[in-house]
Amino acid sequence: MAHIDLGVDETQFPGITGPMVYRPETGKPLNELAEVLLRGQPHPLTPGERELIAAYVSGLNECTFCCSSHSAFAAAQLPTGMELVDQVRGDVDGAPVTPKLRALLHIAGAVQESGRKVTPDLIAAAREEGASDLEIHDTVLIAAAFCMYNRYVDGLATFAPSDQESYTASARRIVAQGYSLP
Repeated sequence: MAHIDLGVDETQFPGITGPMVYRPETGKPLNELAEVLLRGQPHPLTPGERELIAAYVSGLNECTFCCSSHSAFAAAQLPTGMELVDQVRGDVDGAPVTPKLRALLHIAGAVQESGRKVTPDLIAAAREEGASDLEIHDTVLIAAAFCMYNRYVDGLATFAPSDQESYTASARRIVAQGYSLP
């Protein structure tokens, strides 16, 4: 049970959706930010790659709901699905991703620890692999935003479903409709 009464059935509005329904005036801009960062087009990174960054950071933050949901969202939009998500989360250096995406994931991991951990060497490595300023910017912002989203979800002790089907169903909705308040 959440630390506060969200005024909703948490099983129907799990994770971040409960607090967003509870306070739609803050939920709306948070959803709009997620929509722009994770699905906005045109963008050199695919929505699946951007969701993978969100899932990776959420895993590092040990946020069950966000990691599970964004892993499902990434898997639904990546050619090799959950297999790739699991490989990245288990061993980013050994995962079969492009060198550019690996370099961006290293930046995201640094942001998760502290923004000050993003070094000129990490930026140079990403640029050497072809990352643009937009990709670097958005990777940092996705990682920073998901540190906030993760802390929002866990700080209120929201409900996280234990069954994978809940996340898979949400993934179908996100892929089809995007991020909007329920």
